[in-house]
Amino acid sequence: MSATEHAHEHQHDCGCLHEEGLAIPEFDNRELIVREDILAKAKELAHLITTTEEVVLYQQAEKQIQKHEKVQGLIAQIKKKQKELVAFQTTFKNEKMAAKIENEIAELQDELDNIPIVQQFQQSQTDVNYLLQSIVSIIRDTVAEKLDVEAATRIEQPETCSD
Repeated sequence: MSATEHAHEHQHDCGCLHEEGLAIPEFDNRELIVREDILAKAKELAHLITTTEEVVLYQQAEKQIQKHEKVQGLIAQIKKKQKELVAFQTTFKNEKMAAKIENEIAELQDELDNIPIVQQFQQSQTDVNYLLQSIVSIIRDTVAEKLDVEAATRIEQPETCSD
């Protein structure tokens, strides 16, 4: 079927933009098909990212935290206190006890945050997030530059597709 036939056949609410007899399909995010070469490059980029110093340090810190008994004990205590807090806030409606538990959670969190391996892990998380955000920004800015998004947004689209 030619583009003109497609444009003629779909006169009403077809999800297409019609421009001089051409049907330009509009895609829902769930319908987009990513080309295999783009997927391959994305996987290659993902592999490269996992070999960066930031990601390697993050993985090392995460393993150390998982094996660190004091850290795991504090995390378990915080989780237990959080459950208690919810119970005193919702079930028992006891704000005084809830406030006491909130203070206990804050103290446990401070103790956890002051452990050097936890600080290293948090810093490595921040570094990896910054790396990923930087990569996404570079891709977005490069694509936007190529598409000249500002010019594209100035084009007015018809309110209906039944030109």
